[in-house]
Amino acid sequence: EEEEEEEEEFGTAQEIEEEEQHKKKYAWYDKFRPRKPRYFNRVKTGYDWNSYNRTHYDADNPPPKTVQGYKFNIFYPDLIDKTKTPKFILEPAQSNEFCIIRFHAGPPYEDIAFMIINREWNRSRKNGYRCTFERGVLSLYFNFTTHWYRR
Repeated sequence: EEEEEEEEEFGTAQEIEEEEQHKKKYAWYDKFRPRKPRYFNRVKTGYDWNSYNRTHYDADNPPPKTVQGYKFNIFYPDLIDKTKTPKFILEPAQSNEFCIIRFHAGPPYEDIAFMIINREWNRSRKNGYRCTFERGVLSLYFNFTTHWYRR
């Protein structure tokens, strides 16, 4: 009876060391792996009481609600480079009615994007515009401009 001998291939010391490095998890590994940030968004809706709606609707029978603005709160607690402020970029969407707002912060966070209505922003602080980055939270609040028609 012949006995078959199985041969095992052994890696070099460097290959074995690299495999052990991959198996070993560091305490900071989960904190800095690429991921999407947490966010809390609000859509501000309300009634548009323009002259047409005032004549055709009343408080008992209100007009349809319209989007009047947005509030974005995006949380970046574990930014590697805390000196760089996260920023937002407006990009065109497939239709002219909407646009895409993309938030970019850098590692370990991936970009996050939302589709919003493509209208002019009211950038007056008095009318609710806010764009701040404090304590790891990017806050972007804005309302759309309202055009009042007069004869």
